[in-house]
Amino acid sequence: MQENIKNTTKPWLNTYPEDVPEFVDVDQYQNINEMFRDTFEKYADKTAFVNMGHSLSFAELKEKSDAFAAYLQCELKAKKGDRIALMMPNLLQYPITILGALKAGLVVVNVNPLYTPRELQHQLRDSGATIIVAVTNFGNNLQQVIDKTSLQHVILTSIGDELAAHKRTLVNFVVKYVKKMVPKYHLPGAISLRRALTDGKRMTLSPPVIEREDIAYLQYTGGTTGLAKGAMLTHRNIIANVLQVFGHFGPRMLKDKEYAVTPLPLYHIFANSVSMMLIMYTGGTNLLITNPRDLDTFVNDLSKYPFTMMFGLNTLFAALNNNAKFRELDFSHAEFTIAGGMATQKHIADQWQEITGMPIIEGYGLTECSPVVAGGIHTQQSYVSSIGVPLPSTELRIVDENGEPLGVGEIGEIQIRGDQVMKGYWKQDAESRAILTQDGWLHSGDIGRMDEHGVFKIEDRKKDMILVSGFNVFPTEIEEVATLHPKIVEAAAIGVPDDVAGERVKLVVVAKEPLSSAEVKKHCRHHLTGYKVPTVIEFRDELPKTNVGKILRRALREQEPS
Repeated sequence: MQENIKNTTKPWLNTYPEDVPEFVDVDQYQNINEMFRDTFEKYADKTAFVNMGHSLSFAELKEKSDAFAAYLQCELKAKKGDRIALMMPNLLQYPITILGALKAGLVVVNVNPLYTPRELQHQLRDSGATIIVAVTNFGNNLQQVIDKTSLQHVILTSIGDELAAHKRTLVNFVVKYVKKMVPKYHLPGAISLRRALTDGKRMTLSPPVIEREDIAYLQYTGGTTGLAKGAMLTHRNIIANVLQVFGHFGPRMLKDKEYAVTPLPLYHIFANSVSMMLIMYTGGTNLLITNPRDLDTFVNDLSKYPFTMMFGLNTLFAALNNNAKFRELDFSHAEFTIAGGMATQKHIADQWQEITGMPIIEGYGLTECSPVVAGGIHTQQSYVSSIGVPLPSTELRIVDENGEPLGVGEIGEIQIRGDQVMKGYWKQDAESRAILTQDGWLHSGDIGRMDEHGVFKIEDRKKDMILVSGFNVFPTEIEEVATLHPKIVEAAAIGVPDDVAGERVKLVVVAKEPLSSAEVKKHCRHHLTGYKVPTVIEFRDELPKTNVGKILRRALREQEPS
């Protein structure tokens, strides 16, 4: 980057640190498997993943994923392009099976194991998956829908199957018989993953030719606006995002000396591309947290692990900030935290840094973009309330309702163009055309603005915006103000119909101590202009959330009386 020359067409380039490239070579690898070839060789003896006290080296990961790929191809006769569903929480089985599936040329369909039978049926039917790998805990749900899908092979694994023999037996017994977490199911012909890996070792994979534009994942959106759609993410898309995030944050990372923590589920694209793929690419070690809501076990795992960085989101940070045992941990190795999935609230980020010493650097992305498109710069020493600047080889712009670009400081929809943008939605041509322009820009559905330095800030989701007497009200602002109150743990703002103003603001609150509506309104009036102040306050014990902990405003709107 040349000095003393101001870039006016891409002002964010003036904000990049000198060691962040403008472009990355996304075509240096033919497919995801090739991207990790050197990693497996260079770091063979190093620990790749840790879960429930057990470690998996890069050499073991390669051997087991090779065996799984061979089993899929030789025993199950799976062919390139066949869809395989993976339905499990963060376990060592996940990286083994996803890498094996990719080596065999299959298309991975990541499935949220907490799906209801209805949601599971839709995703399996829509994707046309013929193989599924699932944890036995969810066998009952699978049994209820399997006859209505294209599934031909079911591979089952128990929670503790990749642990050492003595611990495997104990964990699986406790999960099934003590905690009773495995409802009865009947899936005749189901295959044991342990048996598949054992048999696969004796088989030989004939690696298929995998092109850059071949689909790697059908990554389904959260379904917050209706039935979930499958974003077609190619091998090139995933490679691009790993290299883009590495180019953006790499100068701050410890590479092969990184000890990362991944509490977000790997079936979610942020954790998948960034937490898993990026750390693998650098030769780092990754602690997989199976159930981050079990804070006692989570913190206990952290106490035994010299973590240097963590991935997470606002609700997780808030929960850990309030955990006494977490605050007592040794943070001497901790360097920084990457946040995604939802907006991070500044007071939570500041408290997190005060406790851990780690600044939170926020990233922004969409499932349709593999997912990261922007992030705070790696030189940040504290939290900045913005989504930062575009990643290398990525463009962002703000447009009006007619798709015309807007200027500095003007508010409009964020559009994205880059090598990480999906091919389109699976079997949804009309939806694909609606979100992708002919010249490659993707409609984000997020409302934001860009400052004179090229730094972007999100105001809110377009569909979540509240219109009060013609004024735009952004729920994120209301929620951030509300949670400044010492008694409020979480809050969600939605619009409700009003005969005079069109809409008025309703605030749903989770409080840790007794609190009145009048107190909440008084607090909000102190920080907000009149039309933004909530007129309706509702108290709840908890808020509806997605599987990664993102608050579902849609669910709150749907619960309103019609």
